[in-house]
Amino acid sequence: MKTNVVEAFSGEMESHVKSEAELRVLEETYCSHGDTVHYTAKPKFFEECEGSYVYDKAGTPFLDLQMWYSAVNFGYRNERLNAAAHRQLDRLPQVASQYLHREKVELAAMIAQDAESKFGHKGRVHFNVGGSQAVEDSLKLVRNYTGGKSLMFAFEGGYHGRTLGASAITSSYRYRRRYGHFGDRAQFVEFPYHFRGPKGMSKEEYGHHCVQKFARLFESEYNGVWDPKAGKSEYAAFYIEPIQGTGGYVIPPMNFFVELKKVLDDHGILLVVDEIQMGVYRTGKLWSIEHFGVSPDALVFGKAITNGLNPLSGVWAREEMINPEIFPPGSTHSTFASNPMGTAVALETMKMLEEEDFGAAIMAKGAYFLDGLKQLQKRHAIVGEVDGLGLALRMEICKDDSYTPDKATMDWLCDEGMKGDIQVGSKMYGLVLDVGGYHKNVITFAPNLLITREEIDLAIALLDQLLTRAARR
Repeated sequence: MKTNVVEAFSGEMESHVKSEAELRVLEETYCSHGDTVHYTAKPKFFEECEGSYVYDKAGTPFLDLQMWYSAVNFGYRNERLNAAAHRQLDRLPQVASQYLHREKVELAAMIAQDAESKFGHKGRVHFNVGGSQAVEDSLKLVRNYTGGKSLMFAFEGGYHGRTLGASAITSSYRYRRRYGHFGDRAQFVEFPYHFRGPKGMSKEEYGHHCVQKFARLFESEYNGVWDPKAGKSEYAAFYIEPIQGTGGYVIPPMNFFVELKKVLDDHGILLVVDEIQMGVYRTGKLWSIEHFGVSPDALVFGKAITNGLNPLSGVWAREEMINPEIFPPGSTHSTFASNPMGTAVALETMKMLEEEDFGAAIMAKGAYFLDGLKQLQKRHAIVGEVDGLGLALRMEICKDDSYTPDKATMDWLCDEGMKGDIQVGSKMYGLVLDVGGYHKNVITFAPNLLITREEIDLAIALLDQLLTRAARR
């Protein structure tokens, strides 16, 4: 009898499953278009995912080279991290944030102890649920510590989120235009984007040049940011992405941040590092700032810390900025901050990263992938530049002169990859790409960090076919 009831219920549910056409009508009518889905005319529906692939209803595998904007660094349905989520779901999935649970405490300790060993400063961790929210928390920390200073430096091409505070330090006016005046908008400083920088300079010379332009702001009170008589700056902190994310995975010269940090230290300005997209081994280290030889005053993280399973983000800050005397209980709050599902998966992620030499494997895979991209650059004139650090890689799509940005072709490549009709061997594939860059003409590659060499070869073969199609269209 029980089986018949179950079968009847399943059959009833089956009969109520809506077709894709019906779902599109509902989505068009009832879903907000204010998110990023409708950047394309007919967004793709996906049904399943596994490893480096997402699958449509027909079962066509789409090799994903952006992995939810670098949120799923360890592959879709990662067995170990999924198991951690299931264990927590069965034991303590919910608890109010006014109480403690072991996962929060152990995770905060792991992150803080790791930061102390690398950066030389004791600190603490404050959790939240999304990248923008963690940026907001860091702004509170900075404003509070600096006596209420509300002005920040940030980079041209930088992206820190779309809440009001995060939009104020994000360089794109597009994210602010509809929402009135932003009195605390950051002052945006040139980032050493060497491919589009002054000709005749090496990458390191251009990095030095950019630092000197910034340092000039402190030469005189009339440059508008510094009072030499008081030895005080009007600006509280400089927000940086060590490698620009939405800006197009632009990788600076290795001398740049060391020189920049000296200017900041000389003028009492904090360094806040945004690791939301590049953190958790995207570049072969836990935090991408580790490549550049400087210690931050605060560090913001999110995305891949839970492999996309449950929202969790946070900010690590030096003890002087975040100790209970200066940042007391209730200074900031979110209902779901430090939620047990998120902290449990993040804790398992951190434990997993300690057990293997992820860094060496990622650097080797990144070098192999970058070599494949360089071969494509030689064969296709529309590839202007390729670059990468670890498995954060970029390919700039240009006109046939290999320099002029070509957004139209970039958009076409993304749409073409989503057709799912690229044949390699006897199998049909799709290709998931992401668009970035100052001119929206850059493919930003953030593949599964567990990607195999065979999958990298497949990625190069699929890209080769797409680039060939683009040249013939």
